[in-house]
Amino acid sequence: MKLAGNQQWFATCPKGMEGLLAAELSALGAQQARKTVAGVYFEGALVTGYRACLWSRLANRILLPLTRFPGQDADALYQGLLQVDWGAIMRPEQTFSIDFSGESTAIRNTQFGAQRSKDAIVDWFQQRSGRRPSVERRDPDLRFNVRLSRQGIMLALDMAGGSLHQRGYRLQAGAAPLKENLAAAILLRADWPGMAARGGALIDPMCGAGTLLLEGAMMAADIAPGLQRRHYGFERWQGHNAAQWQALVSDARGRAERGLRATLPEIRGYDADPQVVRRAQENIARAGLETVVRVSCKPLSELKKPTHKPLPHGLLVCNPPYGERLGDKASLQYLYRQLGETMLREFAGWQAAVFTADSELGRATGLRSHKQYKLWNGALASAVLLFDLDNNRLSEQHPGPAAATATAAEPASEPRLSPGAEMFGNRLRKNRRRLASWIKREGIDCYRVYDADMPEYAVAVDIYAGQVHVAEYQAPREVDPEAAAQRLAEVRAALPQALAVAPDAVVYKTRQRQRGDQQYRKQADSGEMLTVQEGQARLLVNLRDYLDTGLFLDHRPLRLRLAREAKGKDFLNLFCYTGSATVHAALGGARSTTSVDLSNTYLGWLRKNLAHNGLDESRNRVLRADCMEWLGNCEQQFDLVLLDPPSFSNSKKLNDSFDVQRDHAALLNAAMAVLRPGGVLYFSNNRRGFRLDPSVQETWECVDISRETLDPDFQRNPRVHSCWRCTARA
Repeated sequence: MKLAGNQQWFATCPKGMEGLLAAELSALGAQQARKTVAGVYFEGALVTGYRACLWSRLANRILLPLTRFPGQDADALYQGLLQVDWGAIMRPEQTFSIDFSGESTAIRNTQFGAQRSKDAIVDWFQQRSGRRPSVERRDPDLRFNVRLSRQGIMLALDMAGGSLHQRGYRLQAGAAPLKENLAAAILLRADWPGMAARGGALIDPMCGAGTLLLEGAMMAADIAPGLQRRHYGFERWQGHNAAQWQALVSDARGRAERGLRATLPEIRGYDADPQVVRRAQENIARAGLETVVRVSCKPLSELKKPTHKPLPHGLLVCNPPYGERLGDKASLQYLYRQLGETMLREFAGWQAAVFTADSELGRATGLRSHKQYKLWNGALASAVLLFDLDNNRLSEQHPGPAAATATAAEPASEPRLSPGAEMFGNRLRKNRRRLASWIKREGIDCYRVYDADMPEYAVAVDIYAGQVHVAEYQAPREVDPEAAAQRLAEVRAALPQALAVAPDAVVYKTRQRQRGDQQYRKQADSGEMLTVQEGQARLLVNLRDYLDTGLFLDHRPLRLRLAREAKGKDFLNLFCYTGSATVHAALGGARSTTSVDLSNTYLGWLRKNLAHNGLDESRNRVLRADCMEWLGNCEQQFDLVLLDPPSFSNSKKLNDSFDVQRDHAALLNAAMAVLRPGGVLYFSNNRRGFRLDPSVQETWECVDISRETLDPDFQRNPRVHSCWRCTARA
């Protein structure tokens, strides 16, 4: 079956790419390119079909229609295919497969349609030669496409014999791989070829298997995307023109060699998961692009523009997780915000393209996209968001529901205070003045300004990035309730004036002993998350919804110590709460972190904190488990451990109640058992009057560092917590 003159062809593609594909095919010499849903009809000679198979970066399949005939039922399908001269298409010893699509009232499933099509082909050969070809689904010699529609039935040869998005360089991908032709479409929408021609760089901060980088490199180096395919279906077709095909392949190889000798753009990728980075490196090597594309292990939190040479312009492109299969949407909002902030800070003057299936996450970057292009990732409607980083700014709104910001006090006439309120206000001012130089020198964002300094005003007052959190200690039974209410009223009156904040920027709660799940229960449902800075870490606190805010301020020095000591170590955080210590350790360069807690509420909070700092779970494991039970089954060892259990718990999730004074020896021994030789464990708790069990001190080297772990805002009350540095005895 030799083709002469122009033929009609059909190229399939994912939805949303039709316009790009039509333009690409026209540039490859196709005539009369006409878009339809998920494909493009075009005309051209056999060489045009070959060229499309070799050079199309966007098509899934190039189909050559062989015949069309009317019919809607199985008999018409069978008889029509029986009239085809199959001997001019294939030999009886060859294998084939059928891709059937469409349905009618008589043909209701594709498997039945494919079976009847197969019967017709096999019977044609059986009747003429007594020999029959075999069906081979995985790797057939020839693949045929049979499509049933209201206009009738079309038989076509799948020229490539499989989807063209499979270039041959990628054997493995991450958990949510991006198909190669979709990656190419993202780059084309972002005008990467034009940018590469102008000397721009390409960076993917979440590169995964490296697909965007490799597609970008092949565009820049003029490498045909089909050059590395092992075989094409048409090579076993009776109408194949081998000389014509080899001429095209030789020309493509020459272009690739010249492209690789040219000066190519800087192309780099990063990913937080070392296993994924290794896969990307294998893919790059398989594509023969090791000298062009470089990838390394780096979380988003460490992303910076390379400085080894000037890179004034370029494209930052990425396909972040969007919650369908990876990640949790509530956490991902903070990851996208981190991405937006990093893009604007590090890549001013560049262009950026973010591919996502969630428009709300796209907005969470805080940046304004000047163009959006709709594409489909399988069944997911998605979009390419384009950002001009030279003319953009972050929105003030942080991601997450009803995000909180610090509120300054409006100037107003101050009400006259009672003597008691005036006395309380004066103490607040005095304390703040005393702490001022330390706050400025250390860059402290959150601190305690008052902690029941005057027994009659039994409250703790904490500052969180300009907002105020007041915890009233539960009054003893012998205290007159009316007197306690009066004193709290005086606190409420004095606070806004003394601290220069608006009254609605102050949150009041009552402290009492927590039992069972009380510490996890919501006090309100505002959803407000406030971002505060501590060292390198950006941490999320919630001042309104829970009894706790999500950040214990007295442990600040211990968290900063962990950040300094974590570099290159495996860190374990037991009873991890909202994971602030985990974030510090990860940002401090920990090789890995593992965080264990029994509360889904706090583990979800930890995931938000990780995402807010550009950290993912590839190197930062988050585990829901009872710590004691988990330690009993743990086979891994760690270099650095934080053990900070609650004072007491009788949660229903536990098999038995927990009392830190009664149970700490067994818990500490179990935790020390997972410590590597030379490792350090920090044991801390907030139980008043706590005493370390003598047997623990006999077994391990335990140094009391409680006073070392108190900053100036807590030194007035040294009993707020106890802390030990524990190591194995020499």
